Amino acid sequence: MRQSEIDPPGLPPIEFDFQLIETVNARLRVALAGTGPLIILIHGFPEGWYSWRHQIRALVDAGYRVAAPDVRGYGGSDKPLAIEAYAIKEMCSDIAGLIAALGAEEAVVIGHDWGAGLAYATALFHPERVKALAGLSMPHLGRGPMPAVELLRKIYKDRFSYILYFQEPGVAEAELDADVRTSLRKIYYSNSGEAQKAKHKFENPSGLGLLDRFVDPNPFPSWLTETDLEYCASQFRDGGFRGPLNRYRNSERDFAELAAVEGKRITQPAAFLAGSLDANLRMIPGVDMVELMRAQFDDLRYVKLIEDAGHWLQQERPAEVNSALLEFLHGLRAG
Repeated sequence: MRQSEIDPPGLPPIEFDFQLIETVNARLRVALAGTGPLIILIHGFPEGWYSWRHQIRALVDAGYRVAAPDVRGYGGSDKPLAIEAYAIKEMCSDIAGLIAALGAEEAVVIGHDWGAGLAYATALFHPERVKALAGLSMPHLGRGPMPAVELLRKIYKDRFSYILYFQEPGVAEAELDADVRTSLRKIYYSNSGEAQKAKHKFENPSGLGLLDRFVDPNPFPSWLTETDLEYCASQFRDGGFRGPLNRYRNSERDFAELAAVEGKRITQPAAFLAGSLDANLRMIPGVDMVELMRAQFDDLRYVKLIEDAGHWLQQERPAEVNSALLEFLHGLRAG
């Protein structure tokens, strides 16, 4: 897909290249555009570089060089089979290695969802490579008292949890790979602001699988067109969901690896953006997640909650996200 095919009507295309870039242990497909200080855009589950399509122009126009990779397991990047290949230190080494491979000493790292988790962890494991960072939709709460999957087993017991459902290799893959387009359509809608406002979280709460529970909206909210959805689906049809799901299967391994940075605060200038309707802001009932985050940072200098937006923030509300990111970045330059 050429960049001109995803630009808004009436705007001249940005010239960018897809490149396959060797990092330390993986080869990543990266969308590259612009010149200037480097920004790395890291997507979440189940997305790809394309989830940043609305941000690339704004950042390039503001004078930045933008690199939006498919993280390992996704799109045109390497897709190792081993579960341990998707552990947190491996994934962070890809980001640090990408910065180095692009000839930069450091970069501003911006991540969404799992990509936000990688941004936070890269700032801890490779602080010399991260000039500043922004996390979208996923708060940073530190290592925690136990592996996340262990905590979820205690909380959910016999109730359904999608993360617990993802743990058994092959089970979720069989469901999601069967009809990629419908899988993405239901997953994307389930965490959108529109679904939260309509209280359309589950259509069939007793369904055996994940998709049995989710609503298939008709029509889909306008922020994701049929063309967008088809491109996203095309990125999963060859490689499937195994790599993306393997990221969820490293909870115990991540917990062990994060012991090396336990208690360490993120010292780089940081921003956090989220939709006011994002369920991640209500992970712990009655607790202000932003205030909880502050204990993990020396300089969480910019926080923006976008009203009535859901989890897919940079796609649901691109203009507001672009404005917020540029305000944060301008503050870095001014400082």
